[in-house]
Amino acid sequence: MAMQILATMKGQFQAKELLRRCRGFSQVADRETIAHEIESPIPKMPLFDYAPPPYDGPPAAEILQKRKQFLSPSMFYFYNNTPLNLVDGKMQYLYDDTGRRYLDAFGGIATVCCGHCHPDVVKAIVNQTNRLQHSTILYLNHAITDFAEALASKLPGDLKVVFFTNSGTEANELAMMMARLYTGCHDIISLRNAYHGNGAGTMGATAQSNWKFNIVQSGVHHALNPDPYRGVFGSDGKMYAKDVEELITYGTSGHVAGFFSESIQGVGGIVELAPGYLPAVYSSIKKAGGLCIADEVQCGFARTGSHFWGFESQGVVPDIVTMAKGIGNGIPLGAVVTTPEIAEVLTRRSYFNTFGGNPVCTAAGHAVLKVIEKENLQENAHVVGSYLKERLNSLKDKHEIIGDVRGRGLMLGVELVTDRQLKTPAKVETLHVMDQMKEMGVLIGKGGIFGNVFRITPPLCFSKEDADFLVDVMDYTMSKM
Repeated sequence: MAMQILATMKGQFQAKELLRRCRGFSQVADRETIAHEIESPIPKMPLFDYAPPPYDGPPAAEILQKRKQFLSPSMFYFYNNTPLNLVDGKMQYLYDDTGRRYLDAFGGIATVCCGHCHPDVVKAIVNQTNRLQHSTILYLNHAITDFAEALASKLPGDLKVVFFTNSGTEANELAMMMARLYTGCHDIISLRNAYHGNGAGTMGATAQSNWKFNIVQSGVHHALNPDPYRGVFGSDGKMYAKDVEELITYGTSGHVAGFFSESIQGVGGIVELAPGYLPAVYSSIKKAGGLCIADEVQCGFARTGSHFWGFESQGVVPDIVTMAKGIGNGIPLGAVVTTPEIAEVLTRRSYFNTFGGNPVCTAAGHAVLKVIEKENLQENAHVVGSYLKERLNSLKDKHEIIGDVRGRGLMLGVELVTDRQLKTPAKVETLHVMDQMKEMGVLIGKGGIFGNVFRITPPLCFSKEDADFLVDVMDYTMSKM
């Protein structure tokens, strides 16, 4: 009780001291600044019981020099003025070469789902590596079949056949080829603002000029994006679906290979598809003889909280599901899951992937599934994600620069605009806030065609305390602008 009284007295003294200083200033702006100091103390990061071992590697400047000299110049990095040299990680936190801790609210681009260096996943990787690092799927090994069985059990309907790849781009390339082989048609329909990869075929399905090179990209039609915030029909999913019908009628022979969509657009700025959109589109695609492909690379594996797979939120069952990122918690791994009938098309010729199904990668993937279930990470993503979204919406009420808060679970987006009516992208301000949040210990991503959307996709072990710290830091930073 005595300690509480002392703390109260100390707080009152600090407030009086700030007000005394305020009387000494002649300008109103200075008074408001000091008053704000009373109201907005600097947020403090939650306590965490881990200390990384001392770093004895090369300094950041040396790494940056070698990166510029030996790596492709296309490989950009965040925080150009002071790029981070991250050397350690534990659960939802990352550490730089000085030992400073950061709250990771980006999760390696929605990839780290269980947490950095989760002991169960690390153990599975080490144990398998000690026994057999690689052979080939030309021989038998239980790691790949055990994981395939476990993965198939998480999918609805007749989605039971798994083909492992090394990445999401590879998975999407394979899905497109399978749809074309199965239907005998070439035309694919995807959405504007979509990102499906940067391979020869997936670049065609991607619909953002930022990610498209001037190369031949044929056979893909881009439908209106069912974006509730910027789309022409608002949240009316069925109106957007009519555009797909028109694309089939006017842009194809009347028959298509398939329809490709993310359940929540990740690179595009965490855009959740308008309600009712997928059921209507799937119906049109089926009538045109096509297959429905769900890209779950970013929103799969319990990230949305309400469901294990993003497409489930609209009550549909795809013909093909692609996945990567969260599947391996950082291990290079992807997969295509489809029905036995569709899977047969790959037997017409030889189709092979040297590293797809590598025992170390599949052992890691199996461990990830077990951790998600054991630690109830889907439920945590729902509870903490809902809480975080509610707090971000409260922040929107406070700061005019926030135009929209969207997403579900721990896949959330915050779009910044300089004018709410015109929805003018706040590009410079986004970079500023992002940089200042890093200085205060919070790492977030950004996306959207204009680069003005914060992408919040942390490890699924994120806590409410972490959510509070993230929002408080964002609030503090915006209040200082």
